[in-house]
Amino acid sequence: MVVADANSGRAVYWGTGRRKNAVARVRLVPGTGQLIVNGKDGTLYFQFNPNYLGVIKAPLETLGLENEYDILVKAEGGGLTGQADSVRLGVARALCQLDPDNRPPLKTEGYLTRDPRAKERKKYGLHKARKAPQYSKR
Repeated sequence: MVVADANSGRAVYWGTGRRKNAVARVRLVPGTGQLIVNGKDGTLYFQFNPNYLGVIKAPLETLGLENEYDILVKAEGGGLTGQADSVRLGVARALCQLDPDNRPPLKTEGYLTRDPRAKERKKYGLHKARKAPQYSKR
């Protein structure tokens, strides 16, 4: 969804990403490449981990737009890995709104695919989802 920012009048591009229990609502705003997550600096939020930051910036780097848009995120649920992956999906979806021609390169890199893997539920009679009690022959 494209909306004009009430204060500055700049175009704001929205995207929502999900992974496991994490949900990220992402806004792309023309800027200098800052990452702000839940009101904090993104590098601080993701504990200066280059893996998380690389995952988040990957769609922008694919299109060569690393320093052209600020990423404003509201992330909820899950852990840092799930949140980082959900932010990546949200950024990729927002970039598709920015320009429909961005879709094919993002699609080939797999950035528009929602990862369906989630925690499997525990079954009765088992210790965990698949771990059975120790078998005793006698």
